[in-house]
Amino acid sequence: MTSQSQGIHQLLQAEKRAKDKLEEAKKRKGKRLKQAKEEAMAEVDQYRMQRDQEFRLKQSKIMGSQSNVSYEIEEQTQGKIQELNGSYNECMEDVIKQLLMMVCDINPEIHMNYRATN
Repeated sequence: MTSQSQGIHQLLQAEKRAKDKLEEAKKRKGKRLKQAKEEAMAEVDQYRMQRDQEFRLKQSKIMGSQSNVSYEIEEQTQGKIQELNGSYNECMEDVIKQLLMMVCDINPEIHMNYRATN
């Protein structure tokens, strides 16, 4: 009987050791997964910073060339504005005279669709 109880006791101890080993393995696995995730996040952040830096470099090159284009467009716009102001100043008096003649020179007539009622 003692040998049976001793055998049962050994089986229970072996089962407990196996259970402890499984839990320890699960903890190690969880720890490794967490560490791998942190490493992956660090790698992604590093890659993101690298790409962001490349983007900013390209953007500064493009924006530098666009500032020259912007300056040229601004010069053309100012030239066009000056040209239109000159044209306005030249034609302003003639247009005002024509408008006054049309408004003041009234020629009263009966409209052709008017019907006299008795």
